[in-house]
Amino acid sequence: MSEEVMPEFHVQYERSLPMRRPEGFWPRVPRYSVRWGHPVPALVAEYFGLQGAALRGVQAREFTRLMREFLSVPVGPGAVEVMDTESDETGRPLTVVVAYWTSTAVHARWTFGSAWRKWWESRARLEDGVGYWRETVMSPYDRHETVYSRPNYRAGFGRTPGAQLVEITTNGYFGAARDRIPLSAIDDLTSPEGPKVRREDHGDPQGRRVATVVPHNFAIMRSGQFWHDSEPAQAQDYEESLRPKLDTGMAYLADHDDLGCVYLRQLTNLDDDFRSRRETSVLCGFQEYSGLEQWAEGHPTHAAIFEHAIRKGVEYGSRRDVVTWHEFFIVPGGNLFEYVNCARGTGLTSVEPFWVRG
Repeated sequence: MSEEVMPEFHVQYERSLPMRRPEGFWPRVPRYSVRWGHPVPALVAEYFGLQGAALRGVQAREFTRLMREFLSVPVGPGAVEVMDTESDETGRPLTVVVAYWTSTAVHARWTFGSAWRKWWESRARLEDGVGYWRETVMSPYDRHETVYSRPNYRAGFGRTPGAQLVEITTNGYFGAARDRIPLSAIDDLTSPEGPKVRREDHGDPQGRRVATVVPHNFAIMRSGQFWHDSEPAQAQDYEESLRPKLDTGMAYLADHDDLGCVYLRQLTNLDDDFRSRRETSVLCGFQEYSGLEQWAEGHPTHAAIFEHAIRKGVEYGSRRDVVTWHEFFIVPGGNLFEYVNCARGTGLTSVEPFWVRG
């Protein structure tokens, strides 16, 4: 069956909460969302981090090789990507391998049956001189949303088997992302902890294995920018005009605990030969979704990003070849993030009142 005529699986509820979409609104430019041609009850994005190893050095390359080997099995993921950054939330170099499953059962078989588990649990991970972390994003389908500016490029869950991009109209207005989350029709998605992040010293995680349990309705987003194949004028506009606006907005979020940002990592995507692509990703976690919405609806650093993207979409129309996208999750309580020999302030290790053990 060709992609154009595949059935489209999606979940919707009869609303008890109003949509944010203004009456009579129609977006100025089209946007697209990931759908599957088969039921996908839950989604798993597993992030594996190597902290403190020289960027693209021997340890980083070996870590990436090993992870690819561990993941290349019949119960492995449907898609894998590799990214890195010179400075994570603690100021250390970071290499990230992310793997995507559309079945929690298959993911469980990989977790408990692959060679990775023995490697991960080995005492040697505490003696390698670097930090490792594993952040497991396990989300029911009705707690996620995705959006793409163009249909000609896919990343993340868009690369998994059976995925397709379909045109949507829930975009172009403040609150559209919330409207795209199916559960938002019947749930306000608030956190029992509220949006403001409270930092607390749980002790130095270096030399320890630390597990944190993610609280209910924690918000996790991977936001991507792809201009690898862009025509010169559009690539120049992105690098000189749009990217600085994105960087300014991300810096503002990372510096404001009142908006709920627990961690934010700006990453560069790598190809199979460990070379950087003209592609970046922002991976961030928010204690409550409302903080991110507050920034999106009312802060000039987001308005600058939003208005620039819309303006260029209108200007270039179907020729627009800089692709922006994101995948967003409001996870239920109980997701487990694990940190091995990591620095203070890594991920959830310094946030109250998350349960920490190890």
